[in-house]
This record gives sequence, structure tokens and C-alpha cells, in this order.
Amino acid sequence: MVTREHSYPFIPYRPERYPEEEMLRRGREFYELMDQRRSVRFFSDEPVPRECVELAVRTANTAPSGAHQQPWKFVVIGDAETKKRVREAAEAEERQNYEGGRLPADWREALAPLETTSDKAYLETVPWLVVCFAEKYEPRPGGGKRKHYYVNESVGIACGMFIAALHTMGLSTLTHTPNPMAFLTEICERPSNERPYILFPVGYAADDAEVPDLVRKPLSDVLIEMP
Repeated sequence: MVTREHSYPFIPYRPERYPEEEMLRRGREFYELMDQRRSVRFFSDEPVPRECVELAVRTANTAPSGAHQQPWKFVVIGDAETKKRVREAAEAEERQNYEGGRLPADWREALAPLETTSDKAYLETVPWLVVCFAEKYEPRPGGGKRKHYYVNESVGIACGMFIAALHTMGLSTLTHTPNPMAFLTEICERPSNERPYILFPVGYAADDAEVPDLVRKPLSDVLIEMP
């Protein structure tokens, strides 16, 4: 047993270890589950327990972050009027993107197989909207700022874990990032040290939901093994 001296509190960490066969079984099962995940734009209005959303946020909150500063906030929206405001504001920006020519030609070409449009009706259909905000810094009592480090990386990991948690519970979502997203700061009444990161519609996929027939890159294209 190694004895170490610390300037800050430390506690023992003994994660469970599994036999090799069990490790592989668990890994394969998780991969197969996540391989079924798809971004959804056709949602049911069927109610979803709020606790499901809370569990997904709890899971996101376990993500690693720079200096353990956890620079994220998740705003949960369930009332119809606020969802309507979000939809109207998001569609106004998206009309500038799609019909107003704000999207460059190469970006429109990349989006073509997804057949996305400025219509975001699903933002009102779903039972929940969850907006993740990234905290650039933390205000200090009495004035001043505590800078946050690796904000984009940390919040991105947390959002990935949020998505995985929803899918594990049988729920669907979409990483909606209308640009610009300043309207979310206003609607969600967030302070200036936070910026909108991703808008997640959360609910069940509609019974007649469809998704583009896409193929993920094979492992050989994404796994590089060094000699």
C-alpha cells in the first residue's frame, strides 16, 4: 500500500473489476444499445415523467470537467407557453439560415441528406425542452470572477452523457443548435456568464417517426492503432 501526502482531502477509490468475459459482455451490450440511438425530429406528445429528465441531468453532472468546475447548467422547460416562445424564436433564426441565405452553400449541401428545414414544430410537441448552458466563469461573492477552464470540452462530455442516459431510458432527443442562440438566454432568464450550448427536445419518438438512412463510419476509419 502506497502512502501519499495530500494538501486537500482525498478518499479511497476502488472501482469494481470484472472478469474479462464479463467486461466484454457489458461493453458489447452498451455498444449495441447506443448503436440504436438516432437523432429524432418526430416526437410524441405523450407525457414523460420529470424524474427521467432529472436522472439524465444527474448523469450528466457526473461528467469529468476541467479542475472539477462543472461549468454547466441545465434548464428544464415543461410549460406550453415557454415552449411556444422557444419554437417561435428558433424558427425565426432558422428562417434566416434556410430561406434567408445565412447558411453557406457547402453547409446546405452537407445538410441535404438530413432534409432539415426551418420548421421546428417538435419544440412544442415534446413534453420537455432542456437547454444546456455553458458557464464561462463563476461570479464571486462581492465581485470578481472565477475563470472556468476547458469549458467546451467539459460541457460537451456532460451533454454526451445526458444523451446516453436518455437513450438508456428509451427516450429520444436531438442536439438542436440554432445559430445564433442568444434568444435562449433571454427566454430562460440566464445571466451573462452563461451561453446557450445545446437545446434538447426530450420525449418519446412518434409512432410514425422516420430518420435518415445513414451509415456510421466503420471502426477501421475511426480507430488508429500506433505500432
